[in-house]
Amino acid sequence: VALKRMLNFNVPPVKNSAGEPVWKVLIYDRFGQDIISPLLSVKELRDMGITLHLLLHSDRDAIPDVPAVYFVMPTEENIDRMCQDLRNQLYESYYLNFISAISRSKLEDIANAAIGANAVTQVAKVFDQYLNFITLEDDMFVLCNQNKELVSYRAINRPDITDTEMETIMDTIVDSLFCFFVTLGAIPIIRCSRGTAAEMVAVKLDKKLRENLRDARNSLFTGDTLGAGQFSFQRPLLVLVDRNIDLATPLHHTWTYQALVHDVLDFHLNRVNLEESTGMENTPAGARPKKKNKKSYDLTASDKFWQKHKGSPFPEVAESVQQELESYRAQEDEVKRLKSIMGIEGEDEGAISMLSDNTAKLTSAVSSLPELLEKKRLIDLHTNVATAVLEHIKSRKLDVYFEYEEKIMSKSTLDKSLLDMISDPDAGTPEDKMRLFLIYYISSAQAPSEIDLEQYKKALMDAGCNLAPLNYIKQWKAFTKMASAPTSYGNTTPKPLGLFSRVMNTGSQFVMEGVKNLVLKQQNLPVTRILDNLMEMKSNPETDDYRYFDPKMLRGSDSSVPRNKNPFQEAIVFVVGGGNYIEYQNLIDYVKGKQGKHVLYGCSELFNATQFIKQVDNFDNL
Repeated sequence: VALKRMLNFNVPPVKNSAGEPVWKVLIYDRFGQDIISPLLSVKELRDMGITLHLLLHSDRDAIPDVPAVYFVMPTEENIDRMCQDLRNQLYESYYLNFISAISRSKLEDIANAAIGANAVTQVAKVFDQYLNFITLEDDMFVLCNQNKELVSYRAINRPDITDTEMETIMDTIVDSLFCFFVTLGAIPIIRCSRGTAAEMVAVKLDKKLRENLRDARNSLFTGDTLGAGQFSFQRPLLVLVDRNIDLATPLHHTWTYQALVHDVLDFHLNRVNLEESTGMENTPAGARPKKKNKKSYDLTASDKFWQKHKGSPFPEVAESVQQELESYRAQEDEVKRLKSIMGIEGEDEGAISMLSDNTAKLTSAVSSLPELLEKKRLIDLHTNVATAVLEHIKSRKLDVYFEYEEKIMSKSTLDKSLLDMISDPDAGTPEDKMRLFLIYYISSAQAPSEIDLEQYKKALMDAGCNLAPLNYIKQWKAFTKMASAPTSYGNTTPKPLGLFSRVMNTGSQFVMEGVKNLVLKQQNLPVTRILDNLMEMKSNPETDDYRYFDPKMLRGSDSSVPRNKNPFQEAIVFVVGGGNYIEYQNLIDYVKGKQGKHVLYGCSELFNATQFIKQVDNFDNL
């Protein structure tokens, strides 16, 4: 909503204004591009009058009779380039929007350039948009993408980090969170764990919100800016948790569609990139292998299939794609039939005489054609994506890993020894084995004895694993106060439902032979459990000493005692140090059972297991 208002020259778009929109160009930097692209498609931009959208630092031609909307970070080089645009008189008028608040001195630089270029009258509006975060779903956001290594798990947990570096990281995170609450139009009540990076974020955010509220003239939280009816009258709860409370989940193999896509494919800012495998059979011996085609698909809010199934277990997804395909085929025949009734193939008299009673049918076919084609596009998209995921599941036995890890995390009895899993040459990549072992190591109440550990290490080395991440996890486990009471993950395991019954028929796109049809049992992951305690005001040793901040209170108090005793209706969980789709899905499933409650999930960056392992791998010889 905020973006649409900005693109409409900062006035709310009128719902049904008949006329043409005002044509304009949009100039953004990479930050702006990342914020807009998951939310607005090129077509939506065009509907709002955006004819061209260009990067600020690209070579742009002058378009003197068109207004330009800028959406950029207030950095030195961006400001310089904007001043240059003013001097070169590129556009008719300039609407300058800064993603994050611009400083007084930089604003003066622009003013001076405008005076120098005689363009003061053309600078129509200058706005701080406070949009320095990326929304991926209605209920999920990440902080940044461009320089995410600056706020990565690794950056925050580096042993040699200086205080000033840490301050900078925390300020970056707080700036984005502040933007998030300005956009929401709500002042949260903040809870966080003690002695963690999350606590540093909480202290700084509390201070920043407090200062803004004190400055009544310029407060961003008054009157009409408040998110018009987005939230109920009650204030939201912000739970700040540190990634270190749970390192098993980011490594966990998963079984739901969206999390699997993120785990095994190249899925980034809601776009998945696939390499299409070209058939091998028609390549003559000795010929160069064909180049793989890269295709990318957007998985967005308007994709009904995705919205419905992104949280479903994979077997269900495969079955649903198949059903969609069958229902589409039935309709496709209908179109062919109507065509033949129309006598589009042959001009025989019979067809003409039947025209009258079939016109109505045809009209409906014509009106449903675009809809059918869109349906076909989505079916093809999900057939391709699901097939790509399935190839990984089958070649790496991900179903076996998922089930085994769930058993480890819920302390159930294992039907096969961990050593056998690691040494099985057919199951999984070296990285899959490493992930499994790390989860075992993190979840075990007693660390394995040195003798056992050596045995595991040898098996892992033989399987080709890189052992570097283990060194970090070992130190992390020794360091974590919770080592005495390892995080519990509930005690239910997925129930296999026998192999696929319906999907197994030969007509199916998906050959699911040998893949277990596992059904998920809802069990709360640590992050969800912490949220549940704090949102429902449950007393629990895990969260009882969480700090409590209320930026609206005149004096900050260092207490753990919430003043408000009522359960919250709205909450935002934010993970400092990075999050993943498994936790996001777990929260969504948790809220489904709670009437009238809303939970949003945010994280400083989004990583899958591979990216996470890379981060802890670089901590060699701490």
